[in-house]
Amino acid sequence: MQGTDTKIKILVDDRAGEGLVAEHGLSMWIETGGRRILFDTGQGGALAPNAVKLGADLGRTDLLVLSHGHYDHTGAVAGVVQAARNVRLYCHPAIIQPKYAVRDGGFEAIGMPLESLTSLDAFPRQSLHWIQNPEFLCGEEIGMTGFIPRETDYEDTGGSFYLDPEKMRPDPMTDDLALWIRTNDGLIVCVGCAHAGLVNTLDHIRRQSGISRIRAVIGGFHLLNAARDRIEKTIDALRRMKPETMIPCHCTGKSAIEALQEAFGGVVSPGESGMSFRF
Repeated sequence: MQGTDTKIKILVDDRAGEGLVAEHGLSMWIETGGRRILFDTGQGGALAPNAVKLGADLGRTDLLVLSHGHYDHTGAVAGVVQAARNVRLYCHPAIIQPKYAVRDGGFEAIGMPLESLTSLDAFPRQSLHWIQNPEFLCGEEIGMTGFIPRETDYEDTGGSFYLDPEKMRPDPMTDDLALWIRTNDGLIVCVGCAHAGLVNTLDHIRRQSGISRIRAVIGGFHLLNAARDRIEKTIDALRRMKPETMIPCHCTGKSAIEALQEAFGGVVSPGESGMSFRF
């Protein structure tokens, strides 16, 4: 199996390394196969200053991948598109739908900011790729999941999400996508929030790629509001898959991270902006 030398930097996360900006959101800079991929953009305030300090030249972004249409993953799209004139953009078409959530007894809009939607609308059609089905981005070394089937009976979207402010249409998060990279040592999987369920996501990618070995999984696992039963079943499934490295970020939640660390020890390292990895 031919592989790639892959480097990943966490540019935006809820936690930040010294001298970096923390922000509720996620963004990762990926260098693999001679290409530079920006996976999500955070809310918008942290990406540019963190990218400068971490040596990630956003103007040289080849591919911009958006995992789903929430504000904390799409807030800096306009700035990236303006800086990287030749960037190609990959996302699910449902990313542009209005999105709402019930939080702390209130109701708020959590979809893409207007500036991001406007930049998407003006984006060159030949460089905008709507991803609904599994698709390779560069040969067969980098893949995107497309829609992730919901197969487990214990995973849900991780919150009270809706497509309308009247709360009549639950949001199934069909736009939730993940990115995977083939290496000589197995798969590297990047997830934004894993709204489709982390186990559903990993099972789908292993089938899609034909590779069972997971070298690393990095990103938001969205177990923040998960009941203990879901966390335990997720851990059982991960024991079956045996990922060699897990970097839970953003929306994973303190309790879930502690449970993962207790179950897997040093395999689990909580993420923060500034962390970098080479595979």
